Amino acid sequence: MSRIDSINQMLGEEEEAKIDLTPMLDVVFIMLIFFIVTASFVKELALDVNKPPDQNVMTSSKNDSVTIVIRANDEIAINGLTVDKRAVAAQIIRAKAESPKASVSVLAHSKSRADTLVSVVNSIKEAGINESVPINELKN
Repeated sequence: MSRIDSINQMLGEEEEAKIDLTPMLDVVFIMLIFFIVTASFVKELALDVNKPPDQNVMTSSKNDSVTIVIRANDEIAINGLTVDKRAVAAQIIRAKAESPKASVSVLAHSKSRADTLVSVVNSIKEAGINESVPINELKN
């Protein structure tokens, strides 16, 4: 037999070495499954904002609406009167006592901070207004 092997070598009929990729693919799939199973998915918290279609919000008269404006420097104005962040709920209660059918709307500047908007929304809820409040972007 050694003679046959030597003849095959002379004729160039060597067997080529083949690499078996099956074990490597098994390891890759096991690692993929491990990373998918151990991954932690984070649920992002967001504030639900009901934004109506663009329209001129200032057309309604002062008597039938309470307009809260949040300016770029985070100043809060209710019907044109600048108020402190802590007094927003009291001012809304006062305005609703003067005209009970008044609707409340919020105009927030795009450069105002989100925590100011959240504070105003919380003050609206604290004032006892449970209906949906439109929040629009102030265009100035």
